[in-house]
Amino acid sequence: MRAAVFERFGDPVEVLSVRDVPLPEPGPGQVRVRMIASPINPSDLLVVRGRYGVLPRLPATPGFEGVGIVDKAGPGLLGRWVEGKRVAAINSVGGNWAEYAVIPARQARPIPADIVDEQAATFFVNPATALAMVRHVLEVPKGEWLLQSAAGSTLGKMIIKLGRHDGFKTVNVVRRSEAKEELTRLGADAVINSSEGPIDEQVKRITGGDGVRYALDPIGGEAGTGVFRSLASEGRLVIYGSLSGEPIQIDPRHLISGRKVVEGFWLGHWMRDRSIPSALLLFREIASLIRQGVLSSHIGQSFDLDEIREAAHQADTTARGGKVLLKLLPEDASTASKGA
Repeated sequence: MRAAVFERFGDPVEVLSVRDVPLPEPGPGQVRVRMIASPINPSDLLVVRGRYGVLPRLPATPGFEGVGIVDKAGPGLLGRWVEGKRVAAINSVGGNWAEYAVIPARQARPIPADIVDEQAATFFVNPATALAMVRHVLEVPKGEWLLQSAAGSTLGKMIIKLGRHDGFKTVNVVRRSEAKEELTRLGADAVINSSEGPIDEQVKRITGGDGVRYALDPIGGEAGTGVFRSLASEGRLVIYGSLSGEPIQIDPRHLISGRKVVEGFWLGHWMRDRSIPSALLLFREIASLIRQGVLSSHIGQSFDLDEIREAAHQADTTARGGKVLLKLLPEDASTASKGA
């Protein structure tokens, strides 16, 4: 089979290539998925660059999520139950940028037929992260402000739409002035540009001087520091990334006297703590919200596997215009799969 492979960490455009590799075989409790499509997420590119929290042994194939058809099951009841079905392929160790991927059977989630391949490919990482952080970790109440940085990202836009749906208000931090109008049209209650002044000062003007009780940051560095300083007394900040590669500066006095909480979130860890019934309920929530357009992904360009370097470059572009997808199955076979 063919797969995208890198032998050293570095710039994805330089280190990624496509090569022939052995066809994998599923073991006990595993299934093999004939991949249809897989997105290029920031976390995938961080792995290639060697900057992710957990890194694979090299050579390796990236890709944490995607959609495909289970074509072979290893020993075990769950694998046989999903055999032949179209599934969201959740690959916690990476490996989905290939024609076939082997994953645990419990991480192959059947996808309803009315959800198209493009949305099925992006079914897990962003929608589950948004839902878990907002509804389950922070439990943001109706009417409250939620502050988020990187608001122009796919995940940031989902959180804006989730706010409109669930009834909480969003303050959204961007770096480009042209993003303000786009996010306002999407339903953002307030949008601020980090280049137009300190984040905390802008946030406090919007919220009446108190700051916010709920905040999310995937950037770290100066942006994350500004988000922390925007917290009101007893405020909570969830950090779910470090795109800048820089630490957040926290004054312990503000943390202690304001009874503020800073905590980390990693979707893989959070999901491992879910029981199978609770995970199934989460996936039903996601499917329902995708149908309503709340957690749907805006899809940009699609690329064939042979175009992996062009695809990685496009995904790295700030104004990329939507989620970049790798197409891994011929068009006629992909169309036939939608009834699965």
